[in-house]
Amino acid sequence: MKKGIIYGILCYLMWGLLPLYWRLFEAMSAWEILAHRVVWSFVFVAVLVIAAKRWKQLLSVVSTKTSLISVILCSITISLNWVLFIWAVNHDHVIETSLGYYMNPLISVLFAVIFLKERLLPGQWISIGLAGAGVLLMAVQYGEIPWVALLLAISFALYGLAKKLSNPDALLGLLWETIIVLPLSVIYLGWLHVEGTGTFFQLSPVTMILLLLSGAATALPLFFFANATKRLPLSMVGFIQYIAPTTSLLLAIFVFHESFTTGKLISFTLIWVALIVYSAVTFRGSKLAQPGKKTAA
Repeated sequence: MKKGIIYGILCYLMWGLLPLYWRLFEAMSAWEILAHRVVWSFVFVAVLVIAAKRWKQLLSVVSTKTSLISVILCSITISLNWVLFIWAVNHDHVIETSLGYYMNPLISVLFAVIFLKERLLPGQWISIGLAGAGVLLMAVQYGEIPWVALLLAISFALYGLAKKLSNPDALLGLLWETIIVLPLSVIYLGWLHVEGTGTFFQLSPVTMILLLLSGAATALPLFFFANATKRLPLSMVGFIQYIAPTTSLLLAIFVFHESFTTGKLISFTLIWVALIVYSAVTFRGSKLAQPGKKTAA
């Protein structure tokens, strides 16, 4: 249990601090950063797979049509999530990224109802309604829908849904996710180099090395996440996950000095209340569902 908590905290703290990391590459476009992230993630994870002598198991991950489609969907949705997150961080939308990852669990629940035919308790529907009110309020403030937050939440929820349907090994699944988009990434970086518009060789040696480490920055949190989920109840993992958007929100306000108006505070408060209501109802429901527990008449 203690190791699981440590893994969980490390995982979500690293994800929460990623805005600091991607800000180091502001001179690069989000698509160029994404291409490098894919390439170096592939290299890093491939080395881990070879070191663990698991490369012979690679084909088993896509042995069926369903698993292949799921892995392709995972690759597409996580790539879109990555590029949008990088773009948002480097264009002063870190608060919206935080909002998106606060919303993500509730969007995932909604997808579970739509695609997996799961049923919700009344309190869980109330929490989704509160979250929707928070998003609507922010849309009124902006004069437009907070599309960065919504797309981040939806893309990561779709990634989670695809993972749920295929349930691949964490390490081998991540390797396949990078393999699928690797050719496009390599072609894109080659095209930038030929056109003379690439910025990689204009970086300082230190920044260049840090970009090469983007593979480790991508894979390590996922490794910690996999270990946390093996050791902890899902409800505890769900609680710990809020470390990431909370860390990002604090960075946005106190480090990047993004505007956090009263209206945004009200919107976030509605999201926070929604998460508290959902967590409380879900926890109570799981306790009542345990053998020997009796519900009130």
